[in-house]
Amino acid sequence: MDSENIIDEAQKVLEQTEEKKEAASFIDFKMVTFTLSDKDYAIDIMHVKEIAKAGRFTYVPNTLPFVLGVYNLRGEIIPILDLRIFFNIEVKQESNGKNLRNLLILSVEDQIFGLVVDKIDKVVGVQKSTIQPPHPLFGDINIKYISGVVENNKRLYVLLDVLRIFTNKDTPQEAQIKPAFPSEALNAPSPMGAPMGGSQPQGFPIRQQKAEAVSEPVAEAPKAAEAQAPQAPKVDAAKAETDLKFIAESLVNYKSFFVSDLNNQWVKRRYNAWVDERGAGNTQLQSTIDADSFLKGFSSVFTGEWWSEEYANTIKNILPDNSAKQIVVWNPGCGKGIEAYSLACILKEKYPDAKIKIFAQDIDLLNVSNASLMSVPQDLAKEWYGSYLIQKANSEYTFNADIKDSIMFEYHDCKNTNVLPMVDIIFARDVLSFCDQASQEVIINDFQEKLKGNGIVIIGDNEILPSKFGFGEKSFGAVTAYTKD
Repeated sequence: MDSENIIDEAQKVLEQTEEKKEAASFIDFKMVTFTLSDKDYAIDIMHVKEIAKAGRFTYVPNTLPFVLGVYNLRGEIIPILDLRIFFNIEVKQESNGKNLRNLLILSVEDQIFGLVVDKIDKVVGVQKSTIQPPHPLFGDINIKYISGVVENNKRLYVLLDVLRIFTNKDTPQEAQIKPAFPSEALNAPSPMGAPMGGSQPQGFPIRQQKAEAVSEPVAEAPKAAEAQAPQAPKVDAAKAETDLKFIAESLVNYKSFFVSDLNNQWVKRRYNAWVDERGAGNTQLQSTIDADSFLKGFSSVFTGEWWSEEYANTIKNILPDNSAKQIVVWNPGCGKGIEAYSLACILKEKYPDAKIKIFAQDIDLLNVSNASLMSVPQDLAKEWYGSYLIQKANSEYTFNADIKDSIMFEYHDCKNTNVLPMVDIIFARDVLSFCDQASQEVIINDFQEKLKGNGIVIIGDNEILPSKFGFGEKSFGAVTAYTKD
């Protein structure tokens, strides 16, 4: 080879080296790749804590089919989920159930859990700009769980959306570009998948009487005796109606909260207070923070919190007398399970001779997967919960087997078909207001169909079942229950 050819070859090598360096410098996304049923998948490496091999998981009763059990990971008890079963992908039968499984240990919103996959491959770095939108043909799973697809070294990887799969939340990028959903005036009902978060009102509020006239969002003119006192700016009826329409649209966009006949009394009262707080010219919701502020106080008492003895007794006293051998309860939007456990304790007191069965459902996969493993604060042992608690070897408290066995935690969106038996009690606080109008009506009709003749429905403190659905009412203290007429 002459010197000219040597120089050309050296130049090519240098160019290739520079191209590789340049490509490497543009890598801004790393993912852990793995296979499910011989197809390539990937997860953002930021959610992967480690990889491991393990077997002999401890079975936990009354858990979902894809929850294989729990595993002691260096002293931390974590749930183990089989991603293949969750996605309805065929799982090859193993000759020995004690074989070690391939685990991806994930950390999602401060919760740790393990995923069983067929094979863990490697870490792959790509450019974010090369990630393409998902398409149903790229995998055997629902497209809503896919954040994109990307090719690397002639292999096509399906990138899973971990936040959406395990928390039913949009990624930060999706949340920023999420389009606004138009609302039909103020009577567009609500969606019901997950419980309402946010700040919790203190104390035990008195529920507004249903017969109370709905105040229009127009401030009355000050009386003469009050004329000299500072007055909040008045809002004329036309502006109030326009403001409320835009607020309703913003609540759908930012919080998936739907203003409807279920909650428009509360929304109008809240609007009047909102005008006083913000001023007539500053009522619109410009961000999620504004929407959270507007919805402050909407959540029912003790949402996501352990019940006081007073509230527990109120719920017990409003429950119907029932001598049946089995009491069946439907608890959609159960969240982390605090509500379901509290309800189970009350039912044991109310119906000591009956078998209690609670179907506790939520669309947050992590919540329903971890609910059966819940430890409770030590202080609860001194409260009314005490007789239903046991102390574990590590000195933590948890509910006894009788309470745990009475609850079936399920991953289910109540907007979809529900194959439940006839139920005695429906406990669905602050669920309806987060469903669209069509889903809301389907669910309330489902209440009618599945509720026994002497059963009751309890919804949110600031929700009202419209009279068109034909429910009667009874109240005890601050709690209202709905019955079949």
